[in-house]
Amino acid sequence: MTEDIRLTLKSSPCQIKLVEDLVQRLMCKCKLDQEVYDNILISLTEAVNNAIIHGNKKDVKKQVNISCSERSQTVIIQISDEGQGFDPKNIKDPTLPENILDCGGRGVYIMKELSDLMLFLDDGRTVELHFKTV
Repeated sequence: MTEDIRLTLKSSPCQIKLVEDLVQRLMCKCKLDQEVYDNILISLTEAVNNAIIHGNKKDVKKQVNISCSERSQTVIIQISDEGQGFDPKNIKDPTLPENILDCGGRGVYIMKELSDLMLFLDDGRTVELHFKTV
């Protein structure tokens, strides 16, 4: 991929539908196989949902910015919101018996499992997801 793919969304849940078009463009540019495509679509949808609902609190005056690039056979996606951020160390492990019925944490768990690397940057306002293409 020679140039980054970028998308800016308003913080409204109806904007999530635009994520699939972005992943389609990414698939064409990076020649992704179906498994990588699926992992990116699920993870990116979850990250954007979290940014809209938890980060920006559905404030349509705030934006979610997505940037996708490819380096060394790895797709790198950054999702940033304009919220207050959070400490990812405070997310409970949803697989532990004491947390199994609790709400929250499952989306982050899914993103971590489906990506090859997940990083939180900018005090939790940005999540960076890495997906190997080979």
